Amino acid sequence: MSLHLLALDASSSACSVALLRQNGETHECLARYEMTPRAHTRRLMPMVDELLAEAQITPAALDAIAFGQGPGSFTGLRIATGTAQGLAFGLDRPLLGVSTLKALALQAHRRFHLRYVVTALDARMGEIYAATWHCLNDTVSLERAEAVLPPEAFYLSEDETDWVGVGSGFTLWERFAATVQVRMSQHLVDLEPRAEEMAWLGAEDLAAGLGQPAHLAQPVYLRNNVAWKKPA
Repeated sequence: MSLHLLALDASSSACSVALLRQNGETHECLARYEMTPRAHTRRLMPMVDELLAEAQITPAALDAIAFGQGPGSFTGLRIATGTAQGLAFGLDRPLLGVSTLKALALQAHRRFHLRYVVTALDARMGEIYAATWHCLNDTVSLERAEAVLPPEAFYLSEDETDWVGVGSGFTLWERFAATVQVRMSQHLVDLEPRAEEMAWLGAEDLAAGLGQPAHLAQPVYLRNNVAWKKPA
């Protein structure tokens, strides 16, 4: 069984697209990634065109579209959602929204072999988008739900887990509680969500029957999910 799945993301300062090609047991992922602050609208579709030209296919060959649905930059999320919807509408293909935090966790797992990951993105206004994940053999499982909260309100359960933090939210490292800082062996601030991981996660969701009609696609802002409740 063959698959061509296009993924795109504009949730951060980076703009990225990826094309996952599967043919039986053979997999290939072509990708473009650029740091393009305030230029997502201008660069996103040209990057898609460049990638399809490299793959020597037309948009009609695509089987599904995935996009970074958030959390992240409000403007970037709307750009990615609108672009993905336009492609899915025009091609009559299923659409798959992928969590930017989950894609970031998968990237950290694949690049650095991390097992217990805290993803945190700068949410502006002194807050972070955060979640915790358990990663094993390219599988990423949510440990604690995605939320937006001040760094001071973030906490980790009291066990022996060796957590590693990734993402722009850790530029606010000094505002995390001392108990959290002690629990993290390191934090990596330079990783941004990428379409490459979103393509793989989108393919998993497509196989699970989670593709949606284009009109149902919605960005995930998390602003209504404001905090975790810390156990008493």
